[in-house]
Amino acid sequence: MNRHLLGLVSVLTVLGLGIFLYKVFYLNFPLTPDTSSVAWEVEVKVVFDAGEDPAKVELRVPGSRVSLPILNEYFISHGFGLTTTRVDSSRVAIWSKRRPNGRQTLYYRALVELGPAVTNIALKPPEVTPPKLGGADTIAALAILEEARQMSADVDTLVAQLVDRLRRSTRADQYVWLLRGGRAERDYLERVVEILSLADIPARTVHGIPLDLRRGPVEMEHWLEVWEGRNWRTYNGMTGVPEDKSSYLIFWRGEGRLAKLTGGNRLRVTIVKEPITLKGVEAAASRERMLSPELWALSPQSLPLTTQNVYRILLLVPLGVFVLVIMRNVVGVRTFGTFMPVLIALAFRETHLLAGIVLITVLVALGLVIRFYLDRLKLLLVPRLAAVLIVVILLMLSVSIICNHLGIESGLSVALFPMVIITMTIERMSIVWEERGPREAVQEGIGSLVCASLAYIVMSWNALEHLVVTFPELLLVLLAVTILLGRYSGYRLLELRRFRALVTEKA
Repeated sequence: MNRHLLGLVSVLTVLGLGIFLYKVFYLNFPLTPDTSSVAWEVEVKVVFDAGEDPAKVELRVPGSRVSLPILNEYFISHGFGLTTTRVDSSRVAIWSKRRPNGRQTLYYRALVELGPAVTNIALKPPEVTPPKLGGADTIAALAILEEARQMSADVDTLVAQLVDRLRRSTRADQYVWLLRGGRAERDYLERVVEILSLADIPARTVHGIPLDLRRGPVEMEHWLEVWEGRNWRTYNGMTGVPEDKSSYLIFWRGEGRLAKLTGGNRLRVTIVKEPITLKGVEAAASRERMLSPELWALSPQSLPLTTQNVYRILLLVPLGVFVLVIMRNVVGVRTFGTFMPVLIALAFRETHLLAGIVLITVLVALGLVIRFYLDRLKLLLVPRLAAVLIVVILLMLSVSIICNHLGIESGLSVALFPMVIITMTIERMSIVWEERGPREAVQEGIGSLVCASLAYIVMSWNALEHLVVTFPELLLVLLAVTILLGRYSGYRLLELRRFRALVTEKA
């Protein structure tokens, strides 16, 4: 076996398996057709009263680079212009309208999944900038920092002490002024970030919602991220203790508010989430489009739905062809034509196996009778084939009409059989019948039906169909194996009986 062939087979195998493993382990493509995935529909509703002045609404929305994978998203408004931009590494949707009037309602909807996320968390922390505090505030901040240091042993306990002291502060405490009149959870956390910056510890606030199985309205939650030397560590916003927030959808990091209104009043923002179940393939395809857009552009999922449905059938043809290669080159089954059994197997997918075998047998038998009659007329090849084709179509129509009157629904699917292939099969079978006898013709006919039946079984296997349609790159591996079989020149299994006498003589 030459090196060129081995090199080609190796390249095809490595490329096909490489893409397959990448999609399975990184993009989480399911290996079974019945796999499902849990996702959440998140809706942000923005309502405000507009006057005659131009109105602008800025809404911080989650982004695929700052949170969990977003499978799909929509911005819904009427008469508003929409732009999206990034402000301080956060994604902001900006709606604007020149002359709004009355109550206005805007929507942001996203379909989010728990899974691998591409984040914008820096490998190196940002430079710590000193907080802009007045003289009294700086003294109070340094005082609470010193007290917390005395009562802590590491960053974890230091953060917990700072959060606890700010939350329990009273009017008599010297550092109550740090809260600047605000006692919301995010106010405490923003002050903690400022105090930690005095200790040269990078920190930032994070704002998001939990993705759990509860439905309905949800409140925005706030917590801390503190740099611990190698990565960011998450801390509960109420207690200051470390806490895993990987199942939260992050809207933005840093200071700021969820929504900002210019040119209106009475701004109200409501967040609602709804857990739903998605097919694993649909979720994986959306994930692929987000995480690997180049690979998604080359996948069947990027095609229109009507075209995808066509290729769901075409991608199964190589499986049937591979079965035919094994049956002919390894087993030694003889068939009429190379691809006739595979095309018949495709028709079996609609007629089902037993009914399809009966219908194809009836058509070929009747067509063979007509072919023998036309042979007496001494017609030329092309007119004879054309006549057989016309007869085949009339026979298919007759079978459908008879089955319809008899109430046999499977007989109506006879029109799905490839009429040209049946015509050529009848022609080929008649020639074999005349040249080598009816036994050879019947054997090749039975061999064709056996190969078509096996190809149908393989092409109708749901698990195998799912693998080929979801991972078309596996066809490269199938191509490599087919090329290797193309160099096989040994005994076929059905030929062993023919050469058994030679083996006995040598013995």
